[in-house]
Amino acid sequence: MNKLKNLRVITALFFILLITLFFVDFKNLLPTKIHGVLHLQLVPAILAGSVLVVIFLLLLTFFFGRVYCSFICPAGIFQDIFIRFSKRGHLKKNKRKRRFSYYKPSNILRYSLLGLATVLLLFGSTHLLLYLDPYSNFGRMAANLFRPVVIFGNNLLADHLMAKDNYALYHVSIYNVTTAALIASIAIFLLFGILSVIRGRLFCNTLCPVGGLLSLFSRYSLFRISFDKETCNNCGLCERTCKAECINSKEQTVDMSRCVGCFNCLSSCKKRNAIHYRFAPVFKKQTVEKTEIQTTLESRRSFLALSGTILATAPILHSCGSKQSNGSKPILILPPGAVNLKRFNEKCTACHLCVAKCPNQIIQPAGLEYGLDFLLKPRLVFKHGYCNYRCTICSEVCPNGALRTLTKKEKMQTQIGIAHFEKELCIVYRFETDCGACSEHCPTQAVKMVPYKDSLRIPLVTPDICIGCGGCEYICPVHPQKAIRVIADVEQGVAKLPNFEKVEEIEDIDFGF
Repeated sequence: MNKLKNLRVITALFFILLITLFFVDFKNLLPTKIHGVLHLQLVPAILAGSVLVVIFLLLLTFFFGRVYCSFICPAGIFQDIFIRFSKRGHLKKNKRKRRFSYYKPSNILRYSLLGLATVLLLFGSTHLLLYLDPYSNFGRMAANLFRPVVIFGNNLLADHLMAKDNYALYHVSIYNVTTAALIASIAIFLLFGILSVIRGRLFCNTLCPVGGLLSLFSRYSLFRISFDKETCNNCGLCERTCKAECINSKEQTVDMSRCVGCFNCLSSCKKRNAIHYRFAPVFKKQTVEKTEIQTTLESRRSFLALSGTILATAPILHSCGSKQSNGSKPILILPPGAVNLKRFNEKCTACHLCVAKCPNQIIQPAGLEYGLDFLLKPRLVFKHGYCNYRCTICSEVCPNGALRTLTKKEKMQTQIGIAHFEKELCIVYRFETDCGACSEHCPTQAVKMVPYKDSLRIPLVTPDICIGCGGCEYICPVHPQKAIRVIADVEQGVAKLPNFEKVEEIEDIDFGF
């Protein structure tokens, strides 16, 4: 194995293990600062406006080719693992069975998807990126498949230890995996697996908009895979091990727009050493293959023509899916820091990192109840918990900038929603008995008990200081519909600071009774 491939394997393992562990860490043992690694992902960097990161990744591609896809992208590395364990691309001794073959690029599909994703993004829609962004797809798999499996294993081990009077581990419940998120995660898992086994990096070179964007730079990369035509005997070993299916051993050409920098071809050509990764800029070539020129021109023409068509129809496409906020459907309760519905929808690609890291598991992926615009997007559900008054984890870890990073002071005044009290459902009104659970669990005293009837007291909500944390809704004993529940607005407001009632200190006399 050559040094470049060793470097690729080590770097890839570092990134995928770190990212996966951060997602599946249900005990939050890893430091939150690890989320900085996720800011190197291209789509999150673009959405978050991280100009320096975007420039770095594009320059990296221009100099060294699409090494991002094999070194940094977790979805690409995950596909490599599938390929590795399926033995695709590995040659058995004394057998020359073809594993991978050269295929012409599907430029029309590749660049039309890139054009559509780009134009929709310019019109404030992340619909296509939500389904095709490699990082977001991997994040959903990690949060909704890998994490539950780890928790299930923890619970099995906890049962085994408790049977031996060892309570080092404890049971952990799973509330934040919804049906829609589970189906989407299984679907992308199967898609990655099937395409990887059958056609290697077909997803990366045909469906992935990140791969499409980087291909525009990698085709002119300064360092590239190239043949030593005098030494090469056209044995085809490099072509059979190329998971990107971009090496044409007969013509001795490499489509650098699809090469992902795995360096398997270098390892396969050990005896003759006829294929190299070296400094070979395109502008130094005196002659270029005619087919390569035609392919480049055709891809550019296809990209420009399809982009023009999409640009003309994008406003119609965007308006078709953006009508849920007119009152026809309920408004989902956004995580703190989302600012408003429009901004959140324009930046969130449902990577589900906030879902995985929420300590109370109240951030859950949405289904179709809020319309296609918010399918799989995170929202707050107060059925099994509430939003901690000083917790800012979700806003800290969001790599897309969909959640603005909040300080603890800002979080304590962020109005996620406002609690609404329905007197007719309250047990104080219905059964004429004491309760007050909602008031006891309100961190800002926005819910207070006021005189109602005889010695009974009933809740009263002060909207100005309510932050919509859901403590009152979670603890309300009324079922199935709560007597007090949080209702969101399209814009997250700023609550007034509460005037906490001071408790007079009483000097104890005798025993303080």
